[in-house]
Amino acid sequence: MNWRDPIVGLLIAFAVSAALTPVVARAAVVLGAIDRPRGRGLAAGGTPLLGGLAILIAVVVAVVLDMPDAAPQAHNLRAILLGAVLISVIGAVDDRFDLPWAVKLVGQVAAAWIPVSQGVQVTNITFPFVGAVQFSSVPSWSLTILGFVVLMNVVNFSDGIDGLAAGIAAIGALALGIVAADLMKDHAALLAAATAGAALGFLVHNFHPARVFMGDTGAMLLGYLLAAVAVEGAVKTQVVLALVVPFLVLALPVLDTTFVVLKRLKSGVPIYNADQEHFHHRLSRLGFSPRRIVVYLYLWAGSLAGLAVALRFVPYSDNRGHFDAAWTTVMGLILVACLAVSVYLVIVLEILKLRRIDALRLRRARPDITEDEIDADVARALETGEFSAITGEHNPVG
Repeated sequence: MNWRDPIVGLLIAFAVSAALTPVVARAAVVLGAIDRPRGRGLAAGGTPLLGGLAILIAVVVAVVLDMPDAAPQAHNLRAILLGAVLISVIGAVDDRFDLPWAVKLVGQVAAAWIPVSQGVQVTNITFPFVGAVQFSSVPSWSLTILGFVVLMNVVNFSDGIDGLAAGIAAIGALALGIVAADLMKDHAALLAAATAGAALGFLVHNFHPARVFMGDTGAMLLGYLLAAVAVEGAVKTQVVLALVVPFLVLALPVLDTTFVVLKRLKSGVPIYNADQEHFHHRLSRLGFSPRRIVVYLYLWAGSLAGLAVALRFVPYSDNRGHFDAAWTTVMGLILVACLAVSVYLVIVLEILKLRRIDALRLRRARPDITEDEIDADVARALETGEFSAITGEHNPVG
């Protein structure tokens, strides 16, 4: 396989996904797989689901057409595709009949077991400054399955606004694919390219205002595929940054889900219950349009993915731990730029913007209000998640 194969795979997957998505949407209407308003999403309901089936078909077609049967890792790819079919079927049934969370969890484990049982698993992880750490007390297959299940749910949890999950998955797959190609993991690079192309083809119809949703069919599938690419393309290597790269690439949805799950645990709410505490909900409460929300989150995810790719390609050190001054400076600037984007979105949009809006509102109501009282009002709004400047439901101080 050469460098052209992943590009061809991406283009095939994009074309198939873009062409099939409207067909799948019409089939979803006939089958009654229509989105209903839920606590997690920002959509009003009534949009056809099952868009993930177009993503599945696009990935399968691209990989099968572009990967010779005699390739060394063809067996692994076939196992991954079989698991992808299973998780998509489970997601499609859930989109139509709303399966209990426990049934979906069993299905996720079963889908992950298919590739893991065929060797798609991590037996050790290489940490910077530590080296390779072998799994001894805990079976490697169980940890790999856990990783698959976590990523399936991470993407599923974050799929709450038009274009977000597809765009973030495409960004992550592209970054992981570039790293996999550099590590000569050709099969992982092809799978990553097909995943990115299929997600982008679906995004043609899913960007706001969305005409079709991927549903659990697509969200769990994309999480599954990203997990497979991460395992085969980066984590399952002796490279020092084998774990760091996938973590950075997938940091945004992972952090979003972690934040939401911790908040649910703190409130005593079951973690599988939908709510309005995801990053896109918080930005929406600040008055951002759906398109602006996803563009900002794309920027955030893209900066983190760019940092991950830079860590692999910028020659800031040699194999003996000696740092090159010029390239280390370049790497430092990239890191600062990535941190700046993160700080801007987390601090400025979430707190400083809210404080300015809150200060204007409170000063209109009470011209003599102090800065400390404004800060206290902002703190309460952030704690409760209700922003009076937008919703009008939060009572002013005093």
